[in-house]
Amino acid sequence: MKIVVCVKRVPDTETRIRIGSTGESIDASGVKFVLSPYDEFALEAALRTREAAGDGEVVTISLGDESAQETLRSTLAMGADRAVLLEGKAAMDGLATAKALITAVDGEAADLVLLGIRAADHDQQQVGPMLGTLLRRPCITGVRDFTVEGARVVAVREVDGGTETVEAPLPAVLTITKGAFEPRYASLKGIMAAKRKPLDRVAVDVPDSRLAVASLELPPSRSAGRIVGEGPEAVPELVRLLRDEAKAL
Repeated sequence: MKIVVCVKRVPDTETRIRIGSTGESIDASGVKFVLSPYDEFALEAALRTREAAGDGEVVTISLGDESAQETLRSTLAMGADRAVLLEGKAAMDGLATAKALITAVDGEAADLVLLGIRAADHDQQQVGPMLGTLLRRPCITGVRDFTVEGARVVAVREVDGGTETVEAPLPAVLTITKGAFEPRYASLKGIMAAKRKPLDRVAVDVPDSRLAVASLELPPSRSAGRIVGEGPEAVPELVRLLRDEAKAL
């Protein structure tokens, strides 16, 4: 069983973000970058699948500059066998990213290609389905749990109001969401072993992005709250404000 996991380096979701001087990107100074949380679910799913099979290989691949090596080392510390950094400028355009990934991913001839359902920065949910289309493999999105049964994968995915079970032949592409695959912590042994695991660097041509950020702005500040009274006596005034001012009723 060979599994490729495509991962992305993103700002920590708890980091206080400042907009850069151009207004088109964030100010990266002092910002902590991490493995995108949904990609952590995908990596955990890959590790558990390899363990259930008894053998196999988990390969992590990321597109970015040399700073992405830190993110890939963290995947090796969690248990991936090797990593590949595709050296190129990551773009907001999901199709450009998928095209940059395809040669490396296809060359691995993996049984499964896993991705997080979305990245924590741009949140577009595009790269997985696009990669599946370019590879001409079945793609199942929003997977919360799955098992490999012979030459097929059986996945449970989220839909409005419930879940559905979907089967697909291998090789396949899956995008993983929060569910059964709570990510493990890297052990000290894993962190030390990660330094000796192979991390290859490959230059790639990233197609021109047809999508660009025009501007960024922070959400508006919230107005101060109002206390209209205490106890049951405050209910009529609260209802009036919700109806006449907030237009919520």
